[in-house]
Amino acid sequence: MGYRIRPLSAAIAVVFSGAGALAQAQTPVLDSIVVSATREAAMPAASGALGATDIAARRAYISDTASLLGDVPGVSFYGSGGVSSLPVIRGLNDDRIRVQVDGMDITSACGNHMNPALSYIDPANVGRATVIAGISPVSLGGDNIAGTIIVNSKDPVFAKAGEGLAAHGSLSSYYRSNGNANGVSASASLANENLSISYTGATAQSGNYKSGAGTVVKSSQYETQNHAISLAARGSDQLVVLNLGKQHIPYQGYPNAWMDMTNNDAVFGNLRYEGLFGWGKLEARAYYQHTKHEMNFIEDKLPGSMPMNTDGKNLGYLVKGDIYLSERDTLRVGNEFARFELDDWWPPVGSGMMSPNPFKNINNGQRDRIGTFAELESRWNAQWTSLVGARYDYVSMNTGNVQGYNGMGADAAAATAFNAQDHKRTDNNFDLTLLGRYTPSQNNTFEAGYARKTRSPNLYERFAWGRGMMSMAMNGWFGDANGYVGNIDLKPEVAHTVSATASWHDVGKKTWSVSVTPYYTYVKDYIDVDRCRTDMMGMGCPLGGTMPQTSKTNFVNLQFANHDAQIYGFDISGKALLASGGFGQLSGRGVLGYVRGKNLDTDDNLYHIMPLNAKFALDHQLGQWASSLEFQLVAAKEDVQATRNETTTAGYSLINLRTSYEWKYVRIDAGIENLFDKNYDLPLGGAYIGDGNNQAWGNRVAGMGRSAYVGLSVKF
Repeated sequence: MGYRIRPLSAAIAVVFSGAGALAQAQTPVLDSIVVSATREAAMPAASGALGATDIAARRAYISDTASLLGDVPGVSFYGSGGVSSLPVIRGLNDDRIRVQVDGMDITSACGNHMNPALSYIDPANVGRATVIAGISPVSLGGDNIAGTIIVNSKDPVFAKAGEGLAAHGSLSSYYRSNGNANGVSASASLANENLSISYTGATAQSGNYKSGAGTVVKSSQYETQNHAISLAARGSDQLVVLNLGKQHIPYQGYPNAWMDMTNNDAVFGNLRYEGLFGWGKLEARAYYQHTKHEMNFIEDKLPGSMPMNTDGKNLGYLVKGDIYLSERDTLRVGNEFARFELDDWWPPVGSGMMSPNPFKNINNGQRDRIGTFAELESRWNAQWTSLVGARYDYVSMNTGNVQGYNGMGADAAAATAFNAQDHKRTDNNFDLTLLGRYTPSQNNTFEAGYARKTRSPNLYERFAWGRGMMSMAMNGWFGDANGYVGNIDLKPEVAHTVSATASWHDVGKKTWSVSVTPYYTYVKDYIDVDRCRTDMMGMGCPLGGTMPQTSKTNFVNLQFANHDAQIYGFDISGKALLASGGFGQLSGRGVLGYVRGKNLDTDDNLYHIMPLNAKFALDHQLGQWASSLEFQLVAAKEDVQATRNETTTAGYSLINLRTSYEWKYVRIDAGIENLFDKNYDLPLGGAYIGDGNNQAWGNRVAGMGRSAYVGLSVKF
């Protein structure tokens, strides 16, 4: 029996649905290597997966890679920069999700998380994206409690046997009316049967967009440039791929942050290998990524200058083996290492309070994680499959001494107290995953599972030390304009999740399907916040402050703190072929999600929980012509967190219209987002402080008004 090795971006990978579906992921393979092997392993299916066709249909109206996942059940996004939104899976956000880009674990090098992992790959270079919500296998990584997002660049293309040299290329562009957004991307490849080289480049820019009320949402403009080169070599049963890339973002506004991105330069290298042997399959990779990041004010936010710089490095490796113990059992074992190094400093400004020294926010910060795992997948019979896995991660964190701009105020005392402590902290984290799948017939599948997942704090949660009003406001990736200070004694979060999925479908899973997934998560030592106590003047968060903050209508100062929490909810998704005939095919699809989160110690709501929401669409296909009418419904957000003075938002509904036509080498896309120019506030958009003349508490970031778009792609 032949075994097909896929390039890593389309490799046979363990991916799970809400409870961990155990079925082989279906991925298009470009000229796969076919070699002798005993079998092809059964692989779990993902909560949501996008292939090349899905991504091509979204590129004309999406520039933010994270937003490509907007139709996946249980996934939402924190409002942020135009190409840097922060993903949320079932109420758990950002660092609580393990995000991999071409196998690299990239940690945001910014106190505002302006450069999250998914911002480093342009949608034009995405070949496949996968979401594993809730219960994920230990082989897909530790140090997360929400799930895993895996984004891989396009697969290397090799020439067919006897073809000689094969050359391929494409050129795409788009224009969107709201913000005068536009972008261009190009790709080219040259290959024979065993060697391949390819290039992908993309640029995108947009001005400030307008809301449905016609108001300009300031600090929402951006420009980004991405370049990537891939070199690949294959043999009869082996594959080696080297990816190299560079990013330059000259500016990106943040309407819900005090600062904006005024430069972001990054380079990366990623080497991966996979091969087949008599005992099974071996995968190995190593990577390095370096970011230089600058924050300041874009001119429409505030006058003046207040530079803030970071330098971040990510490096690591993974070695993983699939060992075929028997026809029934496959054992996966592996070891991985990830290091993040960070310097965050703010150069002095003028000769006033922000001088004469640079403010050292994180000085020589280091976060090392080394993990080892083992999991056993067993096919007991045609109906039953199970997966059991265990993982241990050792996490070590440290940082150097710090200093404020000068020796005055709350920051001076805070720096002295921080420097007097031993900064090194270590965590011993254990994960466990138990999954089972039962398929009683060709029309239904039932899955259930339990996971114990652990996440250690990030560098800012533990080591951000400033206690002055300004220094606290500069740390925080929550879009609420509040101030934050770290807590060096934070404990890791430990999440216990139970989930089940029931699926009904036709035999071929092409005509109709319905899937229902309820879930519950209890988090021990969830990293939430407490309000700081201030001095008599209400300034900052001084050591020994005694005055409680009681305001309900203002920005507040907060310190990270461990609390117990629970999150529960459900996801429902489905599709159906409604009619078929000479007019083409008419089908419907939809997703419905509900999530609720509570701090069990304070009885407060968890922050930034998406309200009840749904998306429905009618799709029409006639030959190469495809059209969709989408309806997006979001309930009012009323369960808000009092500790952060989170504000409510009203419910709303949006309608989007899309159409496309594809020839052999040409594709045209056109559509209208927010067809009726609805004015609404983003439930997870946070506080609107993008306008320097109106930065008061209570303003919400408005969603984008009507925007017409057109896109053109040519392949050659």
